[in-house]
Amino acid sequence: MPSALHVFTCAAVNYLPKVRILCRSLRRHHPEAVIHIALADDRPVWLDLASEPFDSILGIGDLGIPDSRRWTFQHSIVELATAIKPFALRRLLDLPECRNVLYFDPDIVLFSRVDDILATLQTANLALTPHQTVPEHDLEAILDNEVASLKHGVFNLGFIGVAKTDEGRRFADWWSERTRLLCRADIPNGLFTDQKWINFAPVFFDGVAIVKSPRHNVATWNLTTRRMTGDFESGFEVDGLPLGFYHFTGFDSGAHEIMAVKNATTSPPVARLIAWYAHEIEVAEHDPVSQWPWAFGRYSNGTPIAPAHRWLYREHRDLQTAYPDPYDATSDGPTFLDWCETEGRLRFPELFDGRPMARPPSLQPRVSAGTMMRLSLLMLAPHGGKSLRGRVYRMVQREGWRGVARRLPRPR
Repeated sequence: MPSALHVFTCAAVNYLPKVRILCRSLRRHHPEAVIHIALADDRPVWLDLASEPFDSILGIGDLGIPDSRRWTFQHSIVELATAIKPFALRRLLDLPECRNVLYFDPDIVLFSRVDDILATLQTANLALTPHQTVPEHDLEAILDNEVASLKHGVFNLGFIGVAKTDEGRRFADWWSERTRLLCRADIPNGLFTDQKWINFAPVFFDGVAIVKSPRHNVATWNLTTRRMTGDFESGFEVDGLPLGFYHFTGFDSGAHEIMAVKNATTSPPVARLIAWYAHEIEVAEHDPVSQWPWAFGRYSNGTPIAPAHRWLYREHRDLQTAYPDPYDATSDGPTFLDWCETEGRLRFPELFDGRPMARPPSLQPRVSAGTMMRLSLLMLAPHGGKSLRGRVYRMVQREGWRGVARRLPRPR
């Protein structure tokens, strides 16, 4: 009988070892679920479902993303893996037998069933888990955790649950449009991939359930306010409840262990979990798959794609029109890589000389040509333009003429 529960994750091929750990835990605790992976990558010929703990593979070409070739070029690997999430969600919600869709990040592991979340989705359209569910009291913890949530988003999108309702579909459509246009890891401009958009979910949509149970999405950002007990033999509990799922975020960089030591110094159960996952990851790292190259990381001639190249292509529609296949670096005609190494270097030296760019110009406040003309005339007015002239003067002092130029209209 077809399953009403569909679960998915998103990752590039090199993340398959982590995906397998997640999916094995899903299979153990929810054997009734159909498990999918949405690949932010090309599918290798050797990837065989028969030997994997998931049931289907969704490629980018399966997700209905418009102009996906040019679109993938505009994203880093992290941005792309998050940008395809709502498109995969829409695809699964369209399945006839589907009733609920759950998403888990590939660095999450389930330790018990999540029937309480599924029960919530019987009456709600969305289920979200906040980074924090109770206030911090220590200033350092406030800075580490609550302030970080202000930067990255109130809700952690390592998990989301969506019911197959009209409102659930409307949410998926809205979210996919936001990630299609603005899935960027750009905290200075108020964006953090797919995640920060979900701050709007309880405002824009009805039936949004905020899952505050301490047993779900346990991670370094909430260990200061949750007490974990138990072990692998007796089972782990959080504040007396069975641990639902733990989020091993930032494990590869070492950030997870550092913050876990800081936030749960006296918690042997947390130390046991970290030691277990470290062993699992160490074993997985010996799998050649973990070194598999990302399909969208290089030009066709093997040259690595620099972040500046992705930014230029994303922000300039004239370049997207002129170079419909930005990956092509071997054709006889001029290529986008050629443009970057010649005209691009001349027009945007700050992107190529190693200097960090504090804020991408495209997200600076901009004015239309008509408005610019009216402002220019106003500046010439003896009295009415005095305030405006003062503002321009202060802008030049603060940012130089480049700061003024960034606000001027430009062809798109």
